[in-house]
Amino acid sequence: MKIDAFAALGLHPDLVKGTAAMGFTEPTPVQTRAIPPALAGGDVLGCAQTGGGKTAAFALPVLQRLMAAPKPGPRALVLVPTRELAAQVETSFRDCGRFAPVKVAVVMGGVGYHAQRQALAGGAQVVVATPGRLEDHIKQGSVRLDRIEVLVLDEADRMLDMGFLPAIKNIVGRLPKQRQTLLFSATLGPDIEKIASFALRGPQRIEISRPTTVAAGITQMVYPVASDQKTELLAALLGVAGLRSGLVFCRTKHGADRLAKRMHDRGFSIGVLHSGRTQGQRTSAMEDFRSGKTQVMIATDIAARGIDVREISHVVNFDVPRHPEDYVHRVGRTARAHGVGDAMTLMAPDEVSFLRDIEKFTGVVFPRAQLPGFPYGARSPHPPSRPHAPQPNRPHGRSFVQRKGRGRRP
Repeated sequence: MKIDAFAALGLHPDLVKGTAAMGFTEPTPVQTRAIPPALAGGDVLGCAQTGGGKTAAFALPVLQRLMAAPKPGPRALVLVPTRELAAQVETSFRDCGRFAPVKVAVVMGGVGYHAQRQALAGGAQVVVATPGRLEDHIKQGSVRLDRIEVLVLDEADRMLDMGFLPAIKNIVGRLPKQRQTLLFSATLGPDIEKIASFALRGPQRIEISRPTTVAAGITQMVYPVASDQKTELLAALLGVAGLRSGLVFCRTKHGADRLAKRMHDRGFSIGVLHSGRTQGQRTSAMEDFRSGKTQVMIATDIAARGIDVREISHVVNFDVPRHPEDYVHRVGRTARAHGVGDAMTLMAPDEVSFLRDIEKFTGVVFPRAQLPGFPYGARSPHPPSRPHAPQPNRPHGRSFVQRKGRGRRP
């Protein structure tokens, strides 16, 4: 498809120019299905796989609505669960609307109030906010919500996981009854349906793919290993993986800091992202990661949906996630928008049950793999199983593994 595929969806020429400047050549499935009903003014309830381009799916219709009748002041509100996602959504609005005269303000914790008040008072039409900080501004009287025409609830399931339901109800109760609402979530469980019941009116339901699946371009592999050998195995894997940009997930912020120090001592260029870092540290870490200054970002699940870097070649679960949904969200950081990537999980003996839950949830039994020559076991210089022939060379650094079995349905 050509660039005019976006024009065929009914988008304004200036927004089509914006998509072209961003390098978009064709709409993703969620954009194809969500943009037309959103442009028509209807409510949308969307379930879309992480990395499918859903931010543009709501940003473009919102921008078009605001361009149709320009006037200052908050007219669109986008609620998101984390600061990282708030920054990502702001960037998407600015990129999509680079040829449109629309101002965006970000309201989130971890930074001072003064600049946010200035942005709100300066005529911003789009407010991208985390629920807690928005409630603070409401109490202080620094934001008006009585003229909001469009509400977007992004990553609604994650907001529920983080306990934001009371805040969402409070904020929605302050908005005009006559408005458009667009809700996007990676899952459509009963709790999401509850939000839909009080926030949306007769929405167009869009479900792009099963929320239990990961992108087709992701090669998934599990590496059984003792807990005390995980760091050494991680360093060895990344050293031979053809790494361009790697995202490593730890379960806790203390574990992330500990692993970052160990990997830095082994000569890797490391960034760290978790809730214990200041907003300035997190912003700096993301800028270095996006620019390629650091090749490896070590993060907790706060980053599972908040990182938007197109060229992440590898995602590594240093700790097996305890919730299957978190696995899907983590590995969705690679193979963005129809790309390819590798997802590697380091599994200690006490994490086997977590991995089984993930396999049941996704419907796939992941291949087990070994790194040839790695000294598995306390005294054994070789992997403790029969060697296999090495795999043929492949473009993403996968030739170094020894594989046991193939991914299959349970």
